[in-house]
Amino acid sequence: MKKTMVELFAGVGGFRLGLDRLESGWETEWFSQWEPGKKRQWAHDCYVYHFGECKDLSGQVTTGMDIADVNKNNVPDHSLLTGGFPCQDYSVAHSLSSSKGIEGKKGVLWWQIRDVLIAKRPPFVLLENVDRLLKSPAAQRGRDFGIILTSFAQLGYRVEWRVVNASEYGAYQRRRRTFIFAYEKGTNYAKRMDSYDELNIVKKDGFMAKSFPIATIHEVRCGEVRHNDISEENIQTLLDYGTVDSDDDLINMTDNFKFEFGNAGYMRDGSVITANVDADSIEPGLLKEIAEEGVDEQYYIKQEDLPNWTYMKGAKKIPRKSSSGHEYVFSEGPIAFPDPLNKPSRTMLTSESTKNRSTHVIADPGTGRLRLITEKEAERLQGFDDDWTKNCLTEGSIVEMPKRMRYFCMGNALVVPMITRMGKILDEIVAAE
Repeated sequence: MKKTMVELFAGVGGFRLGLDRLESGWETEWFSQWEPGKKRQWAHDCYVYHFGECKDLSGQVTTGMDIADVNKNNVPDHSLLTGGFPCQDYSVAHSLSSSKGIEGKKGVLWWQIRDVLIAKRPPFVLLENVDRLLKSPAAQRGRDFGIILTSFAQLGYRVEWRVVNASEYGAYQRRRRTFIFAYEKGTNYAKRMDSYDELNIVKKDGFMAKSFPIATIHEVRCGEVRHNDISEENIQTLLDYGTVDSDDDLINMTDNFKFEFGNAGYMRDGSVITANVDADSIEPGLLKEIAEEGVDEQYYIKQEDLPNWTYMKGAKKIPRKSSSGHEYVFSEGPIAFPDPLNKPSRTMLTSESTKNRSTHVIADPGTGRLRLITEKEAERLQGFDDDWTKNCLTEGSIVEMPKRMRYFCMGNALVVPMITRMGKILDEIVAAE
């Protein structure tokens, strides 16, 4: 099988860079990156600077446009579909114009992935999302992920998932993300895995367990998509969303579904096994290993701003009143100030570098003064090359990305070495097709 990839919600190219580092022959046929409502598409133009544009097909498929406006039939054929899509409300309803079909809320990007799956049927899929995906929404735990699994089941895919703390597998950041690996049931890989015990796939034999070895497994739960006769007392142990054969099931899930997914699991033909697992960890990277010394003055915190930073990072209990008049106490715990250099960093957010509680503040290893992390340090935390986000290619001209956007892009990015880890196992799988 030829190693061809389509990358959706590509950001600045983390999936592609992670696979490129293997030098195993992956070719990207097309990518899509679009930031809604933004005049300048900085992430897209950074991607183009490093990798170039992908070809137009039939004058309709371009990378510089909203994926919702792309005719999915014109997306190139590919063996691997990748994407880091946001966690959103995946609830659905019947389309207003017809009694057939479903529609999600406008702008919800899972449905764009589903449309590509329907149109192109790629044999393999590798996706990334935030860890809370498995528990959202708060009032109906597990519903959103259940809708995703049901969508895959309807289209004939098996699915593995795993919540990965990148620092437990050697990274410099305690970034927790959900990775989803799906494969079409007609692949050689699916036929081989169908002979394996489901629990062993989660524990040691599956794609995720080989990519991210497990030390212990506990709290195993099973569920059956097709189970129709469910009792109230079993609601937490069985997945009851009818059959996997029609869109009505997705609508039923929107109204009724609740299930407690573990941080690892496997779905085959609608049957689910899930568990909470502990990583067989390796030594993490430490913040001091990627920190620069004696950086430019612009990164240092001014003396007069220190009280504000100390307050933001500290514990708080603040009396508040809601719009309805309800009185309550808003509380939050302390954040280390400064961030310790002898540990992996906290998760970096898109607000990094702003005067914000979540922004990293370190003691410069050279001067000892408190400062923000630099753009290079932000890139290193995510496993990108230094200055990866410095330049963009816009209409044939190289321009520098604004400093603020460099941090924003890194806050949105994934930890590249995690893709490389999975890519090694994926190469073995594809080689056997």
